[in-house]
Amino acid sequence: MPPKAAKPAPPLYEVGERVLCFHGPLLYEAKVLEIKNPGEPGASYSYKVHYKGWKSSWDEWVPQDRVLGWTDENLQKQKELREEHNPKKKQEKEKKATHTEEPIVPTVRGQKRAREMDMDKEEDFIKRHEIKINVPEIVKSLLVDDWENVTKNGTLVKLPREITVNQFLTDFFDSTQHKYSGAQREVYEEILSGLRSYFDKCLGTMLLYRFERDQYNEIKKQHPDTDICDLYGTEHLLRLFVTMPELIAHTNMDSQAVNSLREHLDEIMMFISRNHEKYILSEYEQPPPSYNATSP
Repeated sequence: MPPKAAKPAPPLYEVGERVLCFHGPLLYEAKVLEIKNPGEPGASYSYKVHYKGWKSSWDEWVPQDRVLGWTDENLQKQKELREEHNPKKKQEKEKKATHTEEPIVPTVRGQKRAREMDMDKEEDFIKRHEIKINVPEIVKSLLVDDWENVTKNGTLVKLPREITVNQFLTDFFDSTQHKYSGAQREVYEEILSGLRSYFDKCLGTMLLYRFERDQYNEIKKQHPDTDICDLYGTEHLLRLFVTMPELIAHTNMDSQAVNSLREHLDEIMMFISRNHEKYILSEYEQPPPSYNATSP
């Protein structure tokens, strides 16, 4: 009598369960919508998740190693990742460069500590799809000028911008009409829609310098129902582009999709370099004397 097939282990998470899920380098609150059985003993389950506050178009199937349980420890991890990928926090860490010892945790021989396994998983994400975006020299100069204007000169981009991120991406899309049509154009439109969503989600957590924090809070109070893409301009969008390699490395995109995205980003970079006088401010503004730039 043949041996019985090994019974697959139950999934770690259930439909409807509240979880944390990696999207880019950060963890976001999500809900499990569906579960896909791996079909093979030892293989991991896949989960279809919905990110809280995101449109359903961002629902996606993710491997088990991108999902973490809703625990105090993982919520702390979420907070630490946000701080780690905040530009102002990075600068402070580099200055302090402190070293703290990890508590010694007993391990079972032949097994990795859970923390080490988590680090291995994150390294796998980063190595999965490396992407190199070609940044023209003039765009590099614009990024340096932007950094100096804010962090050294204490000036700010005037908000709301006359030409917003939304307007810039629309103009760029219109400029490609002669090159793409049909299905190709739909793909392009989807990529630009994704960039808008990434910008809206990333600006407050990853793309601002410390000096800009109060301005960000104030503009949100003044325009609570307006998307960030309709308040900020190409100056801040450029900051997103240079973080895209890291963000893409944490997604589940296949190589073909990654290459397609890289090509489109290269085209956007070239469009900016040709039209930077129209879309990038040459002068930032001095904030009023009452401006408080010490927000955490």
